[in-house]
Amino acid sequence: MDSGVQTNTVDETERLRQQARQQAQAKRWAEARQTYTILLQRDEEDEEALLGLAHTLDMQGDYAELLETARVAARVNPGSARALAYKARALQKLERLSEATIANDQALLLDTKLAMAWFNRGGQQLLQERFPEALRYTERALELDSNDARAWANKGLALVQLNRQFEALEAVNSSLARDPDYMVALTLKGEILRRYGRLEEVAQTMRHALDITPNDVPSLNILAHALRTRSAYEELLPVTTQLVQLTPDSLFAWDSHTCALRGLGLFEEATEAIERVLELDPTNVRYMMIKADNLYRLQRYRESVSASELALQVDDEYPPALRIHEKAIRAMYQQKRKRK
Repeated sequence: MDSGVQTNTVDETERLRQQARQQAQAKRWAEARQTYTILLQRDEEDEEALLGLAHTLDMQGDYAELLETARVAARVNPGSARALAYKARALQKLERLSEATIANDQALLLDTKLAMAWFNRGGQQLLQERFPEALRYTERALELDSNDARAWANKGLALVQLNRQFEALEAVNSSLARDPDYMVALTLKGEILRRYGRLEEVAQTMRHALDITPNDVPSLNILAHALRTRSAYEELLPVTTQLVQLTPDSLFAWDSHTCALRGLGLFEEATEAIERVLELDPTNVRYMMIKADNLYRLQRYRESVSASELALQVDDEYPPALRIHEKAIRAMYQQKRKRK
């Protein structure tokens, strides 16, 4: 090859490599993926490009492609601990835990100070609900790389399960200090704040999460919990409308939607929502009572009596159903007298 052509090829490869690094640093993952792919078209055994692509695929959540890329990287360099750690990460996310454990153990044999491998091991323990071990391994990962937002979030997850809520919140805040848009940390923070009753902060945190991923069901659920507790029905209704569309078989979604509609006095609109709730939980006396109450408010007293009697068949001493039944009977007879 002509020396000038060879120099130009080397320069172009280095330019692409630098471009890919910058794109990854800026979290422009789709662009970084494209650039690393171009590099690998020029040299399919470019180890740096393979590992860079693996990182990008991990960040994009494309674990099937990550597994293939990690396998190629491990074949190019069998002594690459990072390649094996990426392989373990992909296998773990693909729910092939035994294979993931083997690959990750191999990575740690090659490099005991590889933060990603300790992060993987902590994640595996979380999946197996071994929370003290998960915390220990995740803290080891953070000793080696304290800037890993995902490791801080995993520490928070372990601490929540160990009922160490305040420490969990500190860990989650550390995660968000490193990546303010990390969805796992945002939803976990929202859930911790909800448990503390800090509902304004819950709403603020979940709205940030929903700005990033508008249809994220966990964020919508946490936001709905907070708004419902605050009786903020005007804010709640658009959230529950979205939830019942995204999760049509969710009892919580329909129950919350019913709550929002009734809280706004939209009893006619609530009728359909209540029927859906009862389809999902047909023998729940509370929901049966709500149906009776809703019919009462619509002045459909005969139907309210029937609905409350069905509730009392399930629990003949349920006070709200007894009250609605008595009120509906009285109103029904008053209505009859007026008609005469």
